[in-house]
Amino acid sequence: MDLSRDRLETRELVYFLTVAEELHFGRAAERLGIAQPPLSRAIARLERRLGVPLFARTSRSVALTAAGQTLLVGARATLEALDQAVRRTQQTGASRMRLAATPGAGTVPLRALITAYGRTKDPAPVEVAFTRDPTAAVRAGQADLALACATEDLSGLETLDIATERPVALLPAQHPLAGSRSLSLSRLRAEATFAEQCPALSLDEIIDSIALDRLIVIAGESAAARTGPAVTGVPVTGLAPSTLVLAWAGDVLPVTSAFLAAARGYVTRTGAHALASVAAS
Repeated sequence: MDLSRDRLETRELVYFLTVAEELHFGRAAERLGIAQPPLSRAIARLERRLGVPLFARTSRSVALTAAGQTLLVGARATLEALDQAVRRTQQTGASRMRLAATPGAGTVPLRALITAYGRTKDPAPVEVAFTRDPTAAVRAGQADLALACATEDLSGLETLDIATERPVALLPAQHPLAGSRSLSLSRLRAEATFAEQCPALSLDEIIDSIALDRLIVIAGESAAARTGPAVTGVPVTGLAPSTLVLAWAGDVLPVTSAFLAAARGYVTRTGAHALASVAAS
C-alpha cells in the first residue's frame, strides 16, 4: 500500500466532486460552507499535484476536462465505498438487525419470519422501519434487509422469495359491494372513490379514509387482515398475486445471515403460499 504524502485526502475529493457537480465555484463553495477563494486554491493545488488540468475555466463557464471526467468517476466510487465501509463498521458493532418494509405490506409473513428467527440460537433484536421505499433504505445502508414486492426495482440486490399475496379490494364495511364474493378491476373503476394507485399515506390513514367512505384501494391480503370491522377486504379477479421478497445488498453481516437462514428454513418447511395463506385465515 502506498502511504506517501502525495496520497489524496478525502476533503480534496469532496471539494473536487462538489465543483464537478455544480460546475460553478461560487455555488460549490456555498454547498461546502466555505468561501470561494480557498476552494479555488484547493482545486488549483489538486491540479498541480496531479499534473493535469481538471477543469476548463473561462470568465463565463466551468467545464470538466477529460482528466476531470476520469477523476469524477473514481472520486464518486471512492467516497461511496468509504461511506459504505463506515456504515458496515457501525453495523458490525451493533447487535441488531434492521429490516425495512412498506406499511401494511406482508405484515403477516413478516411476523412469521421474525418469530421463526426468534426461535434460533441467540437471536439479535430485529428493528422494523416502515418506509415507502424499503429497497432504497438497503441501498443507502440504512437497513440490512428489505421486505419488498418483486415488481419493485431490485437491480443490484439479492433476493429470496418469501410469500405470494392475493390482491383484495378494501372497501367500507357498509358499501354495497362489501358483500361481494369477488370484484373485477373494471367494476372497481366504476366507483368514484376508487384509487388505482394507493395514496402516499400510512396504513392507518388509508384505513381511516376507507372507513369514512372516502377511498377504495387494492392491497395485499396481509393489509386486509389489519383493517378492523369498519373495512372489508374482497378478492379481486383478473390480477395476478404479488410475490414478496427479502432483498439485501451483497455480503451480509452475521446477524443478517442468521435471519436469512431462518427465513429459508421457514419457507422450505411451509412453502411461500402457506405464509400468505395465514392472512386469509
